[in-house]
Amino acid sequence: MAFAVFSCNQTQATKEVKTAYVDTSKLLKEYTEAKDIEAKYKAKSEEMGRELEAEVNRFKSDAANFQKNAQANGQVWAQQKGAELQKREQQLSYAQQAILEQLQQESGTEMDSLVSNVKKFIKDYGKEKGYDYIYGTGEAVSILYAQEKYDITNEIVKSLNDKYKSGSKTDTNKTAAPAKK
Repeated sequence: MAFAVFSCNQTQATKEVKTAYVDTSKLLKEYTEAKDIEAKYKAKSEEMGRELEAEVNRFKSDAANFQKNAQANGQVWAQQKGAELQKREQQLSYAQQAILEQLQQESGTEMDSLVSNVKKFIKDYGKEKGYDYIYGTGEAVSILYAQEKYDITNEIVKSLNDKYKSGSKTDTNKTAAPAKK
Protein backbone atom coordinates (compact mmCIF):
# COMPACT_ATOMS: atom_id res chain seq x y z
CA MET A 1 0.00 0.00 0.00
CA ALA A 2 2.88 2.37 0.79
CA PHE A 3 4.26 1.63 -2.67
CA ALA A 4 0.93 2.63 -4.27
CA VAL A 5 0.85 5.95 -2.39
CA PHE A 6 4.47 6.65 -3.36
CA SER A 7 3.69 5.82 -7.01
CA CYS A 8 0.72 8.22 -7.06
CA ASN A 9 2.79 11.02 -5.56
CA GLN A 10 5.60 10.34 -8.04
CA THR A 11 3.16 10.54 -10.98
CA GLN A 12 1.80 13.89 -9.81
CA ALA A 13 5.30 15.30 -9.22
CA THR A 14 6.46 14.47 -12.74
CA LYS A 15 3.56 16.32 -14.38
CA GLU A 16 4.79 18.19 -17.45
CA VAL A 17 5.32 21.87 -16.93
CA LYS A 18 3.85 23.97 -19.73
CA THR A 19 6.27 26.72 -20.75
CA ALA A 20 6.63 29.17 -23.59
CA TYR A 21 8.48 32.34 -24.41
CA VAL A 22 7.75 35.64 -26.11
CA ASP A 23 10.31 37.58 -28.12
CA THR A 24 9.56 41.01 -26.67
CA SER A 25 11.55 42.88 -29.32
CA LYS A 26 9.55 41.22 -32.10
CA LEU A 27 6.31 41.76 -30.17
CA LEU A 28 6.88 45.53 -29.92
CA LYS A 29 7.85 45.72 -33.62
CA GLU A 30 4.71 43.90 -34.75
CA TYR A 31 2.10 45.07 -32.23
CA THR A 32 -0.20 47.54 -33.97
CA GLU A 33 -0.69 49.80 -30.94
CA ALA A 34 3.08 50.11 -30.49
CA LYS A 35 3.42 50.96 -34.19
CA ASP A 36 0.66 53.57 -33.83
CA ILE A 37 2.43 55.20 -30.88
CA GLU A 38 5.73 55.23 -32.77
CA ALA A 39 4.08 56.75 -35.86
CA LYS A 40 2.29 59.36 -33.72
CA TYR A 41 5.53 60.59 -32.19
CA LYS A 42 7.43 60.43 -35.46
CA ALA A 43 4.80 62.69 -37.05
CA LYS A 44 4.80 64.99 -34.03
CA SER A 45 8.60 65.17 -34.14
CA GLU A 46 8.57 66.01 -37.85
CA GLU A 47 5.94 68.72 -37.32
CA MET A 48 7.82 70.31 -34.45
CA GLY A 49 11.06 69.94 -36.39
CA ARG A 50 9.64 71.80 -39.39
CA GLU A 51 8.72 74.77 -37.21
CA LEU A 52 12.19 74.84 -35.69
CA GLU A 53 13.81 74.31 -39.10
CA ALA A 54 12.16 77.48 -40.44
CA GLU A 55 13.67 79.41 -37.53
CA VAL A 56 17.08 77.81 -38.12
CA ASN A 57 16.95 78.79 -41.80
CA ARG A 58 16.16 82.41 -40.86
CA PHE A 59 19.11 82.32 -38.48
CA LYS A 60 21.43 80.95 -41.18
CA SER A 61 20.29 83.67 -43.57
CA ASP A 62 20.91 86.35 -40.95
CA ALA A 63 24.33 84.88 -40.18
CA ALA A 64 25.25 84.94 -43.89
CA ASN A 65 24.12 88.56 -44.15
CA PHE A 66 26.15 89.36 -41.06
CA GLN A 67 29.29 87.98 -42.74
CA LYS A 68 28.68 90.13 -45.82
CA ASN A 69 27.93 93.35 -43.91
CA ALA A 70 30.39 93.06 -41.01
CA GLN A 71 33.23 94.99 -42.64
CA ALA A 72 30.99 97.57 -44.28
CA ASN A 73 29.16 98.51 -41.06
CA GLY A 74 32.15 98.65 -38.73
CA GLN A 75 33.41 96.88 -35.64
CA VAL A 76 30.79 98.20 -33.17
CA TRP A 77 27.95 97.06 -35.40
CA ALA A 78 29.65 93.68 -35.96
CA GLN A 79 30.11 93.09 -32.22
CA GLN A 80 26.50 94.01 -31.44
CA LYS A 81 25.06 91.91 -34.29
CA GLY A 82 27.43 89.03 -33.48
CA ALA A 83 26.23 88.98 -29.86
CA GLU A 84 22.60 88.96 -31.04
CA LEU A 85 23.30 86.07 -33.40
CA GLN A 86 25.05 84.09 -30.65
CA LYS A 87 22.07 84.60 -28.36
CA ARG A 88 19.65 83.42 -31.07
CA GLU A 89 21.82 80.39 -31.80
CA GLN A 90 21.78 79.47 -28.12
CA GLN A 91 17.99 79.93 -27.94
CA LEU A 92 17.55 77.67 -30.98
CA SER A 93 19.73 75.05 -29.33
CA TYR A 94 17.64 75.23 -26.13
CA ALA A 95 14.41 75.03 -28.13
CA GLN A 96 15.64 71.94 -29.98
CA GLN A 97 16.65 70.29 -26.72
CA ALA A 98 13.30 71.15 -25.11
CA ILE A 99 11.40 69.61 -28.04
CA LEU A 100 13.46 66.43 -27.81
CA GLU A 101 12.92 66.14 -24.06
CA GLN A 102 9.17 66.77 -24.41
CA LEU A 103 8.79 64.11 -27.09
CA GLN A 104 10.88 61.59 -25.13
CA GLN A 105 8.87 62.17 -21.98
CA GLU A 106 5.48 61.93 -23.71
CA SER A 107 6.37 58.85 -25.78
CA GLY A 108 8.09 57.24 -22.78
CA THR A 109 4.96 57.62 -20.67
CA GLU A 110 2.79 56.10 -23.39
CA MET A 111 5.22 53.25 -24.04
CA ASP A 112 5.49 52.50 -20.29
CA SER A 113 1.71 52.25 -20.16
CA LEU A 114 1.69 50.01 -23.23
CA VAL A 115 4.37 47.70 -21.77
CA SER A 116 2.46 47.48 -18.49
CA ASN A 117 -0.74 46.55 -20.36
CA VAL A 118 1.11 43.97 -22.49
CA LYS A 119 2.56 42.34 -19.35
CA LYS A 120 -0.93 42.15 -17.85
CA PHE A 121 -2.27 40.72 -21.11
CA ILE A 122 0.45 38.04 -21.22
CA LYS A 123 -0.22 37.14 -17.60
CA ASP A 124 -3.95 36.72 -18.32
CA TYR A 125 -3.14 34.86 -21.56
CA GLY A 126 -0.87 32.48 -19.68
CA LYS A 127 -3.53 31.74 -17.08
CA GLU A 128 -6.20 31.21 -19.75
CA LYS A 129 -4.01 28.88 -21.84
CA GLY A 130 -2.71 26.93 -18.84
CA TYR A 131 0.96 27.94 -18.96
CA ASP A 132 3.12 27.48 -15.90
CA TYR A 133 5.78 29.88 -17.20
CA ILE A 134 6.05 32.37 -20.03
CA TYR A 135 9.54 33.80 -20.43
CA GLY A 136 10.54 36.99 -22.19
CA THR A 137 13.43 37.30 -24.63
CA GLY A 138 14.71 40.31 -26.49
CA GLU A 139 16.84 43.18 -25.22
CA ALA A 140 16.52 42.07 -21.60
CA VAL A 141 17.31 38.42 -22.23
CA SER A 142 16.14 36.02 -19.59
CA ILE A 143 16.54 32.84 -21.66
CA LEU A 144 19.78 31.64 -23.13
CA TYR A 145 18.18 28.88 -25.14
CA ALA A 146 14.67 27.80 -26.02
CA GLN A 147 13.30 25.48 -28.65
CA GLU A 148 11.25 27.37 -31.21
CA LYS A 149 8.25 25.16 -30.49
CA TYR A 150 7.86 27.10 -27.21
CA ASP A 151 7.77 30.50 -28.95
CA ILE A 152 4.26 31.95 -28.64
CA THR A 153 5.22 35.47 -29.79
CA ASN A 154 3.06 35.27 -32.93
CA GLU A 155 0.04 34.11 -30.90
CA ILE A 156 0.50 36.98 -28.44
CA VAL A 157 0.96 39.56 -31.22
CA LYS A 158 -2.15 38.28 -33.02
CA SER A 159 -4.24 38.31 -29.84
CA LEU A 160 -3.03 41.78 -28.85
CA ASN A 161 -3.67 43.14 -32.35
CA ASP A 162 -7.13 41.57 -32.44
CA LYS A 163 -7.94 43.08 -29.05
CA TYR A 164 -6.57 46.48 -30.13
CA LYS A 165 -8.48 46.46 -33.44
CA SER A 166 -11.71 45.39 -31.76
CA GLY A 167 -11.82 48.70 -29.93
CA SER A 168 -10.90 47.41 -26.52
CA LYS A 169 -7.87 49.72 -26.65
CA THR A 170 -10.05 52.30 -24.94
CA ASP A 171 -10.50 49.84 -22.08
CA THR A 172 -6.74 49.24 -22.03
CA ASN A 173 -6.01 52.96 -21.83
CA LYS A 174 -8.48 53.41 -18.98
CA THR A 175 -6.66 50.77 -16.97
CA ALA A 176 -3.29 52.33 -17.64
CA ALA A 177 -2.74 53.08 -13.99
CA PRO A 178 0.79 52.75 -12.70
CA ALA A 179 1.86 49.13 -12.54
CA LYS A 180 2.05 47.51 -9.12
CA LYS A 181 5.33 45.76 -8.49
